[in-house]
Amino acid sequence: MAGYKIKDIEVLTGIKAHTIRIWEKRYGILEPTRSETQIRTYSDKELAYLLNISMLNKSGYKISKIAKLENDELTKLVWDLKYNSSNNSDDKLILALVELDEILFRDTLAILIKDHGLENTFTDFIIPFLDRIGIMWLIGTINPAQEHFITNLIRQKVIGEIDKLPIPDPKKDGIMLYLPEHEWHELSLLFYQFILRKNNINTFYLGQSLPYDSLIECVNKLQPKALMTSLLAAVEGSFVESYFANIEKDTNGLPVFAGGAQIMNYQDKLPKTVKVIKSYLDLENCIKSFIEEFSTN
Repeated sequence: MAGYKIKDIEVLTGIKAHTIRIWEKRYGILEPTRSETQIRTYSDKELAYLLNISMLNKSGYKISKIAKLENDELTKLVWDLKYNSSNNSDDKLILALVELDEILFRDTLAILIKDHGLENTFTDFIIPFLDRIGIMWLIGTINPAQEHFITNLIRQKVIGEIDKLPIPDPKKDGIMLYLPEHEWHELSLLFYQFILRKNNINTFYLGQSLPYDSLIECVNKLQPKALMTSLLAAVEGSFVESYFANIEKDTNGLPVFAGGAQIMNYQDKLPKTVKVIKSYLDLENCIKSFIEEFSTN
């Protein structure tokens, strides 16, 4: 069972710590455990309960009324909001993580994609959600199983959206997508694949943890016009610098579109052939430049 401090709860729910304290004192909605120095600690159950309250409150229910609801009434109202409404998506995603609720996460994601499209859903909802998960990792309040549970659900959804797209003409010049060896964080790469396919760009998707020798072998065999990758795993700056310098040398200066925290951390040390993807706008610009320079009809 996780133990959340009030500042953790503030980050995860978006409810100010001052407001939480008032709700506790005035309405008795939570009873956190306290240390000898009176530091509050909240459980998974209390976090889930507060997320439910937050959803109701954001939907127009006054906290004074929520506090008087019986459990059955609260459950019914929350159920209607969870599964019959597109509101409060941020709270629903966190709640699905905490409770390992596949149906809630799947349905919330499906509604977001239907209403906003995958691009906007990924940039406006999934990335901020993953940032919040990152905070939960730092404070030690989620375990690997929870993180794997959620990221694999997102992965399945993105792959499903990719499968709906037509396959581009294999005779067209293409981009090879891959992750370096020991890099397993695939969500960004899958999103890149979706955007490229949506723009009718031919791709060679090689996936996670590709050994360097295999990368060069595939480049020589398939002759892509550019590479696209991402690097999040913590590595030394010297590795990042030498890795991309070797790619420049071994591929005769093939353009590389690259995103991820480690790319941004060491971008000043990278060859000029590496085009850094910092945002969705950068991704769009990379695609535009590829179409203008390489893509053939």
